[in-house]
Amino acid sequence: MTVLIVTGTDTDIGKTVFAAGLAGALGAYYWKPVQAGVEPEGDKERVAALSGLPADRILPEAYRLATPASPHLAARIDGVDIRLDRLTLPQVEGPLVVEGAGGVLVPLTDTLLMADLFAHWRCPVILCARTGLGTINHSLLSVEALRARGVAIAGIAFIGDPHAENERIIPQLARVPSLGRLPRIDPLDAASLAAAFATHIRLPEALNRR
Repeated sequence: MTVLIVTGTDTDIGKTVFAAGLAGALGAYYWKPVQAGVEPEGDKERVAALSGLPADRILPEAYRLATPASPHLAARIDGVDIRLDRLTLPQVEGPLVVEGAGGVLVPLTDTLLMADLFAHWRCPVILCARTGLGTINHSLLSVEALRARGVAIAGIAFIGDPHAENERIIPQLARVPSLGRLPRIDPLDAASLAAAFATHIRLPEALNRR
């Protein structure tokens, strides 16, 4: 089973759209283990609409929290205890795309960060990053946090308007491959996302050899 984790340098940078494009391109299963905030919909529903995948490839969350907040706080408000033994990767036939919550150091509990969970799974990560101001610092800090835990980084994917210098310097300084840049898509639907993903994103070489 090939597993790719999609994470980001921050929240609301477009990693759910990227995860939908990736899962659709691979014909993969999609899983978001912890969803915090479900109004008007959760990320699972958005990926279902944008990926073009059949319904049975969109897997249910391990935790679906009503409160839109950091998972550790949302769980506390909702009266839920997030436990590591419930965050085991689903076993599926084929590729699995897993989407993290927020950035790499977002807490799931008072003692467990998203990056710790990635290290526990021992699967490669694609880091999604903005192209604009501040992204160099956020991206390099995210890479360092992942590497400090021994998490393999399959590549960095930029999302947003073009910024040639940021797209050049971050992969060079981080020593990770660039997978390209997913532009803003309007209108955004399954067909336009699939077309943009195929045009602008280079999948990791290991996947291209499959």
